[in-house]
Amino acid sequence: QVQLVESGGGLVQAGGSLRLSCAASGRTFSSYGMAWFRQAPGKERELVAAIGYSGGITYYASSVKGRFTISRDNAENTVYLQMNSLKPEDTAIYYCAAAPPSRNLMRRDDYDYWGQGTQVTVSS
Repeated sequence: QVQLVESGGGLVQAGGSLRLSCAASGRTFSSYGMAWFRQAPGKERELVAAIGYSGGITYYASSVKGRFTISRDNAENTVYLQMNSLKPEDTAIYYCAAAPPSRNLMRRDDYDYWGQGTQVTVSS
């Protein structure tokens, strides 16, 4: 069982930065693939960025590539999402998710554990 708690969301002007954190419980955190998803009003939840268990593999949605960076600290059981050059279209609830070993990190349904979400609002 893994419990996830996100923090770091808020209101920021376009062009600004935010850093999201996701604290995970459980001794098996280092074996899980992790990801950040987001869901805007009226839209489906979409994958923003994913990272393999060791941090050696990362994936970014084309809409955030070059602006967002996902990272993890297995000693602290925490995954981060550094968001720079934010745009109004980045406004959404951001969710942290964990996938057990050997899952496909590109598939939303392969993530078994989800946080409660943190709101990010980017004003123009």
